[in-house]
Amino acid sequence: MEQLAYNNIFDAITEDKAEAADLKFRSDLMLVMRQIFEDRGLSQADIMDVLGIPQPRVSELVRGKVDKFSSDKLIGYLAKLGFQFKPTYQSSNAHRSSRVRCAVSAV
Repeated sequence: MEQLAYNNIFDAITEDKAEAADLKFRSDLMLVMRQIFEDRGLSQADIMDVLGIPQPRVSELVRGKVDKFSSDKLIGYLAKLGFQFKPTYQSSNAHRSSRVRCAVSAV
């Protein structure tokens, strides 16, 4: 039996590289938010208040329902939690070492 290997698990469920990258990005954002919720000791009621969303949406968020949230919405939630994104591009003569980075910092 052939063994498959993926750098991004979402590559296994879609052939569209952009869709797989977006799913991975949203999944990563949700994991970060869960860690923030835990570190701050936030209950679902607290999360409802901070993010201004109903309890069923909080449940979907903490349970990692990636298909229920857009990247834009998740970035907005992180802003409400006091974080901002700052993407940067680092260029070099060789295209192989060019990078896009995204710093996330507390406001």
